[in-house]
Amino acid sequence: MNSYALCLLALILLYSQTATAQIKSSKYEAGIAVGAFVYQGDLTPNRLGSFPALRPGILLHGTRKLNNHYAVRLHLSIASLRGDDAKFNSPAYRQFRNFNFRSPLIELSPQIMWSPSGWSEQGPRISPYAFAGVGLSYLNIRRDASGFDASKFGSDENLPQRITDDLQHRTPRLLPVIPLGAGLRYAITPSLVLNGELNYRHTFSDYLDGFSRAANPKQKDKYYSLSIGVIYRFGRKNSWDCPPVRN
Repeated sequence: MNSYALCLLALILLYSQTATAQIKSSKYEAGIAVGAFVYQGDLTPNRLGSFPALRPGILLHGTRKLNNHYAVRLHLSIASLRGDDAKFNSPAYRQFRNFNFRSPLIELSPQIMWSPSGWSEQGPRISPYAFAGVGLSYLNIRRDASGFDASKFGSDENLPQRITDDLQHRTPRLLPVIPLGAGLRYAITPSLVLNGELNYRHTFSDYLDGFSRAANPKQKDKYYSLSIGVIYRFGRKNSWDCPPVRN
């Protein structure tokens, strides 16, 4: 009977150590990525955003894992945004309205991340994740309505006044945003990971492009980024959820 108990205890210990090994993960990560930033707002007819005016950007982040499925990260984006009516031939009025804007963008946001398959280096090489957070974006918006052709908008007599109102309206310098997104990670080595990510930012302003009343005041402006990057995992390895059995 004692021999059976010893065998059972040995099996439990072996299973526990194996399970622990399967969910060991480095505590910290740092990453860098390059991406394209896409503006969504009044100066594009495309619901997916102004792809003809997309801008490049750099994304940096540091991550601290909380357990095998959750982590927090601090995310920094350095990029620019642009929108231009003249980039679109349809509908034709955009060529005559001819609004445009540009702005540098520096965004800082703390985020919480979730991975359904976990963060373990011994887990699947390909793993999805999702994230959400709050952030603050620094902008310096430069808008231009000098190309507006009033003769093409005779039926809208109030449009010139609405343009004047917009140009007199102060544009946001610091803009609160809510980043939401998802990504895919591919582990090259236990320490090195490739990732691709979609990061969508909801804003609370219709003046991201500098225009509202003269365009579509019913909808807020937004932007998002598509990026690909590399992540380095480091720090003391933690064993989540299944500590080894001790006598």
